[in-house]
Amino acid sequence: MTSAKLFFGSNIRFLRERRKLTQEDFADRLGITRVKLAAIEGGRTENPSAVDLIKFSDFFGLSIDNLFRVDLRRVGELPLRELEAGNELYMKGTNLRVLAISTDKANKENVEYVPVKAKAGYRSGYANPEFIASLPKFSVPGLPQTGTFRMFPTTGDSMLPVPEGADVICRYVEDWTMLKPGTLCIVILDGEQDFVFKKVTVLPEGKKMHLESLNRAYEPYEVSAGDVIEIWKFHSYFSNDVPERVSEVQHISTAVNEILQRLKLIEEKIEG
Repeated sequence: MTSAKLFFGSNIRFLRERRKLTQEDFADRLGITRVKLAAIEGGRTENPSAVDLIKFSDFFGLSIDNLFRVDLRRVGELPLRELEAGNELYMKGTNLRVLAISTDKANKENVEYVPVKAKAGYRSGYANPEFIASLPKFSVPGLPQTGTFRMFPTTGDSMLPVPEGADVICRYVEDWTMLKPGTLCIVILDGEQDFVFKKVTVLPEGKKMHLESLNRAYEPYEVSAGDVIEIWKFHSYFSNDVPERVSEVQHISTAVNEILQRLKLIEEKIEG
């Protein structure tokens, strides 16, 4: 069974060094031995005691959940200060998302597959390491060495010419504000809403997102950033179907529609 990737040891070391404390000084303040602290920071202690966890949490002013699941080295100084202050953290246009991942025996991230039957559970279990570890896993050749990838099923015909029922591989998007307008993504929405495979444009101030289908028979619409759990940028897809040939007229029609849509967005920004 694959293990969930946790960051407790590296986070403790990062937070200690951030406060310019030696292991000896920090251990004295917590009332633990330096040997125990070194073992925790080095990842050699798989199950720290509840008493020790509370000591670390109280000292740094961070929840135990964040100490375990969030790679604090990648959060940034300002959001980290917000976390320490106990404030609701907004980052990259929405709440900080905790991404649970799994790794193989070589500590390389797996490519998990979210089958149709697991889609409802994913919305509640996306941050649960046990749930993620239970998903089917694949090793896909040719993927970039950096980034976290996941595979999702598509349903419906809103993304034609990408065939209905295709499985798409996507890269996790940490910073939504860095998405270029019209980026093709899987968007995980909260509540009873479905996963959607759309062209995503983050609107000014990052409070809403414009979602557009490749199939022009479907009207674009907007969603609140607060309803978005995760965004995964399209990388490639697998399908048993061969896409039909697109005519030159269809090419021209698509290009014109895209230009008109971009002009509409520009007008909305100017009027706003």
